[in-house]
Order: sequence, then structure tokens, then C-alpha cells
Amino acid sequence: MNFLTSLPEGWQFGIQLLVVLVCLFYGARKGGIALGLLGGIGILMLVFCFHIKPGKPSIDVMLTILAVVVASATLQASGGLDVMLQIAERILRRNPKFLTILAPFVTCFLTILCGTGHVVYTIMPIIYDIAIKNGIRPERPMAAASVSSQMGIIASPVSVAVVSLTAYLLNAEHKLAGFDGYISLLQITIPSTLFGVLCVGIFSWFRGKDLDKDEEFQRKIQDPEFKQYVYGDSKTLLDVKLPRSDWVAMWIFLGAIALVALIGAFDMLKPNWGQKLSYQAVIKEQTTIKWTPNGENKGVIDLSKLGFDQKKKADEEKSKFKAAIESGEIKVIPVKDKLENPDIDYISMVNVIQAFMLLAGALIIIFGKVDTRKIGSNEIFKSGMIALVAVFGISWMADTMFAVHTPMMKTALGGVVRDYPWTYAIMLLLISKFVNSQAAALAAFVPLALGIGVEPGIIVAFAAACYGYYILPTYPSDLATIQFDRTGTTHIGKFVINHSFIIPGLLGVFSSCLAGYLLAKVAGYV
Repeated sequence: MNFLTSLPEGWQFGIQLLVVLVCLFYGARKGGIALGLLGGIGILMLVFCFHIKPGKPSIDVMLTILAVVVASATLQASGGLDVMLQIAERILRRNPKFLTILAPFVTCFLTILCGTGHVVYTIMPIIYDIAIKNGIRPERPMAAASVSSQMGIIASPVSVAVVSLTAYLLNAEHKLAGFDGYISLLQITIPSTLFGVLCVGIFSWFRGKDLDKDEEFQRKIQDPEFKQYVYGDSKTLLDVKLPRSDWVAMWIFLGAIALVALIGAFDMLKPNWGQKLSYQAVIKEQTTIKWTPNGENKGVIDLSKLGFDQKKKADEEKSKFKAAIESGEIKVIPVKDKLENPDIDYISMVNVIQAFMLLAGALIIIFGKVDTRKIGSNEIFKSGMIALVAVFGISWMADTMFAVHTPMMKTALGGVVRDYPWTYAIMLLLISKFVNSQAAALAAFVPLALGIGVEPGIIVAFAAACYGYYILPTYPSDLATIQFDRTGTTHIGKFVINHSFIIPGLLGVFSSCLAGYLLAKVAGYV
């Protein structure tokens, strides 16, 4: 395979990109866990055929997925999720005339609270029942609710997408001024997401014909059997008396989320280990210097910028400096940073979320009534594990390929993205469709975007663009929604692309990105 490594870098990049895209397309076509497994083929081809050093999968993101999914699956197994759904149903049935506006907000808030959009499966039959019994075209609230349930992921304090995006921004070489991380991101994504959900609801209120004016529907219900199928029996949780242990489980879960949000908002609540150590470089003449990309002398040097922490590959300048240290020409000693605003070594929010989610699951088991055998077999756990494998394969493959070509891509694409920031949102949207996961899309593209010079403020502003898998109706929640709508008004069109979710999805993401950009502008990020 030496002929491959002897090709110009542009040719190598093109072939490698083709390999990655084939893996993504084929994995997405097969669905489920295949997307992550196909990443293994891409990694092996990049390493053995192109001799690229393997990158690193997003371990923090994967462990966070694991912790959140286990806690949410324990909540479902305990019956605590039924309490949330019962409350949601009570809100919807009290205001049936406003179902098309309320249903998207209900599913969005359920996702924000649970960190996953898969909670929509249980509430969707209830939305259908309320719609059909009140003469509302089911497509209106159901398609809007399905789209909004996924939009809520980027606004959830316990979602993998939010945690991973925060980690990437905080670890970026060029920090975003005034951006403190977790809460700073949610201050943009929560209001922008809710604005997008409102736009989806308002649009959906007027879409399609009313059932009493829909000739095709009126013709179908002339058949008594079909009419019985459409109206059927009511689906409801209102008459179910849920045990006290279910309520305890719900409050434990919500309490853990509230504590995570509080700790993220106030540094004083975070454990810390004093100032972070910096490093002083001492030359033979005992003068001090600091390595920076433009060669300025500042007096202090951070070894992480030399690749010592192995998180980033050292470029040519860093390698030269590192060699000088290793040869003894430069001596490096740890010192306390004397800056006016020294960095404090706080616990990371990734660790906080992981620990509190595990705590929530443990407390639910201790104080609730949980059949632990059901935790690993319910829908939330299964879908979460699929997401974990997908992020593993995709993030590892993407990091392996793009890290080595970042300088070239920065030269080729950096100017375009700087001049036309909206191109970042378009690319993220398309990648999300390929990988069918917001967390996986962020893991695949954000590190590359930061590497080629995309401003961190733009990444914050257009965070909502990580949801693009409504473009084709292949996502499980959309397919399930079609099945729950027995009238057939929620549908896939003749040309596939003209389905019930595409306009609400495009409108919701576009309006969220617009609101996010304006909020980021006010916050001084862009």
C-alpha cells in the first residue's frame, strides 16, 4: 500500500474521505448499531493502508452517554417515567384546542428533563387520542411533537450533545471570551430551542386540511371497520393510580438534574484543587520564555500546548520546542501561574454529570421499587447503547482521519467558513443526517471545525444545526409516529423527501439557529 502514502495529500484526503463516507452511508442504511461498527472498517483502512496514527475516540462523551442512559433506563424501569407522562397527559387533555401548540412543548420538555428523545414513544399514542377525539388533524400535533422531541436534545442539561459540545469548546485552543461552559451554552440553546418549537407549533396549527374537510379521510371512515380502527379505544394514564415509589423515583431523577444545573451555574459549589500548574522554561542563560504559535516570549509555558498530554498532535513548531526540552537545551520546571486571573483546577462538568447520573440511578434502586432485570432490556437502555457504539466508531474514525489533514483543510476551507459562517451550520446539518445522531455529528465535526478556524461563537450560535436527521424519514421516532397515526395523515410522500416531518424540521432548526445567533450576538460571542 506504499503507493497510497506516496500520493499528494489532496489525493490521499479524497480517497480517505470516500472511505469515511461509504462507511457512514452504509452504516446509516443498515441502521441501529451498524453505524458504529462500520467505523472499525474505516479506522483499519486509514491505519493499515495510509499509515495514519490512530486518533482517539471521544471517551468522555461515551462515558457520559453510559451514565445518562443507565439513569434514564432505571427511571423507566422504576415507573418514574410514567409519572412524567401522566402529568404531561393531564396538561394536554385539559387544553385540547391548543394541542398543536402544547404537544411540541411537552415532548421537548420531556427530552430536556430526560436527556433523550426516545421518551416520545409513550406520549405519542396519547397525543393521537386527544387529536382524533377533538377533530384535530393528527399530523399537526404528532409531526410537530416528534420533531420537537429531538430539538430538545441540544437544550438538555443531561444530554450527551450538550456535554460533549461544552467539552470541545472548553478544550479549544482559542477560548471563547466570556464563555464559562455548561451554563453559558444552555443560556443560548434553551431559549433558542423553545423559540424554534413555538415556530413549529404555529406552522403546524395551519397545515393540512381539517378532518371534516378532508375528502379522502371522510371517504375512508365510511367503512365501519376502518372508523373503529381510527377512533378505537382511548389511550390514557389518567385512570392509573401510580404507587408512591414511582413519584419518589421521579423526584430523585429531577433532583439530580437540578443539582447538576446548580453546580454548573456556581463555581463555589464545585470541588477544586487550587491553581492549575503551569510550567516555566529556563534557557541556558537562565532567561525565561513562553512558547506561543507566533513565537512571542511571555515567561510561562504550558506543556499541554506541546502535545505532552497527547490530546493533540504536536505540529512542527511544537515538536522542535519539545526536542529542545528533551535534549536539555531548555529545562522545564513546574511553577504556580502568576497571572491576575489564574485558572482554578475545578472538577469538570463532564465528571459532575456522570457522577450524579450514577447517583440518581443508585438512589432510585435503593428507595424505589425497581426490577433491575428490566433496566437493561427497556427501550431507553437499548437505544442509548446503540448511540454509544455509534459515537465510539464515528468519533474514532473521524479523529483519525481529520486530525492529520487539519492544516490542509484550514487553508482550503478556513477562509470560506470565516466569510460565510452559515456554511458551518449547513455542513453540521448534513453530517447529522448521515450519522442519525446529534452527539455523533458534534463528535465528528466540531473538533474539525475548531481546527480549521471556525469561531467558537459561531459553533455556539448554530448549535441547533446538529439536528438534521428529519431530512429523510428514517429515524425511529418519526417512523413510530407514522405508525401511531391511524388516520394516515402523518405520512411519507411518494417522493420520500416530501414527508410530514421535513417542513417542521427545517423551520424549527432554522428558527432556532436564527435565535441562537441573535442571543450569541447579545452575549458577545459573535
